[in-house]
Amino acid sequence: MSETTVVSGPATMTFSRYDDVTAALADPALVPPPAGPAVPGAPGAAPGTVAWLRSAVARFSSGEPHARRRALVLADLERLDPDRLRVAAAAGFESDVRLRVVRVLAAELGLADPEAVARDVATVSRAYFADAQADPVAADTVAAAPAADAAVARLLSLMADRDEAAGDRDEETAANRIGLLVQACDATAALVEGARRHENGLAGVLRADPPVRTMRRLAARATEVGRVAVPAGTLVLLDIAAAQSGAPEGVALTFGAPPRSCPGRSQALVIAEGILYGASDPADTGAPDMPPAPDRGKVELASLVPEMVERVLVLAAGWTAWGGRPIVNADGRTYTPHKAVRRIADHLVDHLAELEARVAGEPTEPDRWHASGVTTPADLAPFTTADLDEARSRLTRLAGIWSRRITALPDEWLDDSPGTGWSFRQIVRHVSGAGYYYADSVGALGSPAGATGSPDGATDTPADATGNLTNDPTETTR
Repeated sequence: MSETTVVSGPATMTFSRYDDVTAALADPALVPPPAGPAVPGAPGAAPGTVAWLRSAVARFSSGEPHARRRALVLADLERLDPDRLRVAAAAGFESDVRLRVVRVLAAELGLADPEAVARDVATVSRAYFADAQADPVAADTVAAAPAADAAVARLLSLMADRDEAAGDRDEETAANRIGLLVQACDATAALVEGARRHENGLAGVLRADPPVRTMRRLAARATEVGRVAVPAGTLVLLDIAAAQSGAPEGVALTFGAPPRSCPGRSQALVIAEGILYGASDPADTGAPDMPPAPDRGKVELASLVPEMVERVLVLAAGWTAWGGRPIVNADGRTYTPHKAVRRIADHLVDHLAELEARVAGEPTEPDRWHASGVTTPADLAPFTTADLDEARSRLTRLAGIWSRRITALPDEWLDDSPGTGWSFRQIVRHVSGAGYYYADSVGALGSPAGATGSPDGATDTPADATGNLTNDPTETTR
């Protein structure tokens, strides 16, 4: 066993070994530094200020107040449905991921005006985490204190109105609901941004580059960590990033450790997965291998889209039995019957427009589709017999247009195609294979057994004629 790693300074000790960090987190003598003023010179803990918020939340508490306040947070978290969180997280296109995270949580908690809540929570966040007693506070954080206090006051008023309507107005409950949102804001956004950069996504960033890199504890009384004496009053810094390298497989110290593990771990991961894998993010372009398909003559090639549509409509005949719960496919993407039909039709229109522009020698339209990255209210509507009839009329006509267009192309253009991008042969294979993918993501809810699957064996965005699945730089949405 390696020796305890400890770095000492004036009234400060730093531990970086996994066993020491987990022991420190479990030691009741080591407590979170108590909430002091969020910024130098801040007023006392008047309700509706950052100082009040810090004094009233579980994060900065210990003992019985921590247990009581943690229970309030857990009660809010238990009301959140993971599937609804994932669907909501996949929708929206805020450039600031923090706003997206908070908007999702605020909406699912039933708060009025989730967008305004998200903006206020982002304003509060920096002052909430500033610790004037441990670290120098940046000048801009000090200057932002009045704005942060005003944001807390607005959030408290909103929470109070909600709880009063429910007959349960309580400032401590409101404070911990605000605290839940504030703590999710930066941490979950950092998790998403880290996963986008890491080749192994969420699992990789949790293992190798945790978004929470240090934690602080204060020795309320003398204790020991790894046989090293820690005097009372010592500030203990826990190097989470270093300790993570010694953690067992599947343990993510960024979420803390018992008895103060992050209560919102599962919700944070679901929201991060929704943003990462339910949207067409630049980092999400991979696809599993599939066997190459043989080249087809023009007659066979012209039949690919009609064959796909025919099979899709066999599946869709059972979608009137859909119960209303969004379906998460094997890739973690969210689909519904309406969303599958929308994507099949839009995808056919998109590439048909590309093909026609290239034939005419004109530039293609820039890709501004939201694609699978949004689940709209219309996507969540019941799929009725009338909707099935409309889908049949729409897709059958589109399939006919594709078939006639491919038949009319000069043979040499199938592989030596005008313009830039995939060959026309590759595009036909792409749109037909993608149609199976969208339809199979919903599945055979009430359709005849064996109705799923591409005849070429495609299970995801299809390969080009060589079987290569690497996405073209212009083709990142599906």
